Amino acid sequence: MAFEDSTAPKRPWEQRLHEAGTRVEEDLRRFVTYFNEEIVPDVRRNGSAALRSAAAELNRLAQRMDDTARKTPPQDEPKF
Repeated sequence: MAFEDSTAPKRPWEQRLHEAGTRVEEDLRRFVTYFNEEIVPDVRRNGSAALRSAAAELNRLAQRMDDTARKTPPQDEPKF
């Protein structure tokens, strides 16, 4: 199995594919850097507050469910 010489001129579609791959790699590197420098610290700063807010909302929902269950008379269980 012979490999082509990497110094040989590439066909136009191969060159375009190579350039596109290079741009994708650069964009991905920039995205990872942005994510690590901007998104991750923000999530770390505000993550606990978001969890507390979600917990409070879940607590209110559970309370409403309990209130509704107390007001509704029990129903006979269906017989199969």
